[in-house]
Amino acid sequence: MALTLFDTDEYRPPVWKSYLYQLQQEAPHPRRITCTNEVENRPKYYGREFHGMISREAADQLLSVAEGSYLIRESQRQPGTYTLALSIHLRRPSYLSLLFSGTLHSLTSLVRRATLKENEQIPKYEKVHNFKVHTFRGPHWCEYCANFMWGLIAQGVKCADCGLNVHKQCSKMVPNDCKPDLKHVKKVYSCDLTTLVKAHITKRPMVVDMCIREIESRGLNSEGLYRVSGFSDLIEDVKMAFDRDGEKADISVNMYEDINIITGALKLYFRDLPIPLITYDAYPKFIESAKIMDPDEQLETLHEALKLLPPAHCETLRYLMAHLKRVTLHEKENLMNAENLGIVFGPTLMRSPELDAMAALNDIRYQRLVVELLIKNEDILF
Repeated sequence: MALTLFDTDEYRPPVWKSYLYQLQQEAPHPRRITCTNEVENRPKYYGREFHGMISREAADQLLSVAEGSYLIRESQRQPGTYTLALSIHLRRPSYLSLLFSGTLHSLTSLVRRATLKENEQIPKYEKVHNFKVHTFRGPHWCEYCANFMWGLIAQGVKCADCGLNVHKQCSKMVPNDCKPDLKHVKKVYSCDLTTLVKAHITKRPMVVDMCIREIESRGLNSEGLYRVSGFSDLIEDVKMAFDRDGEKADISVNMYEDINIITGALKLYFRDLPIPLITYDAYPKFIESAKIMDPDEQLETLHEALKLLPPAHCETLRYLMAHLKRVTLHEKENLMNAENLGIVFGPTLMRSPELDAMAALNDIRYQRLVVELLIKNEDILF
């Protein structure tokens, strides 16, 4: 193509570049179809665009909402094989290559962000022993060094959660392998979160799982969900039921017709945790992320903050945020968006380690923003 010289310094792009630009402008933006359900065995390198083992017809139905939509599904004929499904309406011969390349570029960015944690599988939960000075009756031997524990009183320390007996000096060398025994873990509320899940051998506290299942089965359209308070005496009844009966506690509609009692019991569980769901150690990093103005940097910092959480706390937070995201999908009925839920759950999930009341008060707006960001970006961060 011959070059054309112009008298002015103004740059005029070649015709072919203008044509490509025009096609790019006409191409629809990629739209991820996120899965709102919990999908078991989701590959670690996929985000919430993964819908599990669904049929081609079901995928087509989901993709019909808009042009440029995409999702990932597992083949029903060949389990373990995954397919990227796209919704494309061709208009011109050149359109496919541009749309596909543009979509793949955006997909690469989205998948990168959605798999920030791809190399960080949740390990088996570790727990430090809860040693307390103890006076043993009769002769006792240290379960770490196997030597006799001398003295008449305070001969050693005993783990309040698993019952391990060791010398005080030996307790400093014992690995973080506490396996809480239910006979030592007497309650559900006000119990350390990791202690509770290890004692009951669950991924998350049963209070969280059971309350969320009940709320989603009959309460998502309830106006002011989580904002409206339930009757405090009945909330205490739910608490006592969990402390007394554990996973056998009855929180069905037959026992508690008002869904606000169940939401109140769930919020009370998080408030009663001795170590907040967003722990004191991770708190400063979460607050730092809320103060960042650049969206990408903010997400990166928030991801770094999530890595500071103990695995059991992180898993519980992930499950809770996925639930709250589903709550926002019913905003027209329940009037609860991410901002409103942030106001409710900010002080519930986060407590300032600062003893200064004024500093803690100033952090409230950032606590609200942290929860709002976690809800809105739940499909990317977890």
